[in-house]
Amino acid sequence: QAQLVESGGGLVQPGGSLRLSCAASGFDFSSATMSWHRQAPGKARELVAVVTETGRSLNAPESVKGRFSASRDNAKNTVYLQMNSLKPDDTGDYYCKAALWINSRWRDYWGQGTQVTVSS
Repeated sequence: QAQLVESGGGLVQPGGSLRLSCAASGFDFSSATMSWHRQAPGKARELVAVVTETGRSLNAPESVKGRFSASRDNAKNTVYLQMNSLKPDDTGDYYCKAALWINSRWRDYWGQGTQVTVSS
């Protein structure tokens, strides 16, 4: 079955960087639109990055534009989120999602999340 496993989270100081990884298995990764989402404590989950099947990054929200970038390696079935110039507001649980068009409908698969804490 489809599985997504995030890694790379942790504690980082403001201004620092982290790279998250999401390893996929159990589905046709090269056909999936991959995205990263985050959820801060007490807040709704929000989209932070999308990368298409061909590796094209779509518009990022203003809150992360110029600081976060997503990429993928279809040979490794892995999607990445590079986060630079991190701020305390970037603290939260980060999730990757795979969206596939199967049998005339979209199917979404989520990872379990990885925690990112930005604090001095």
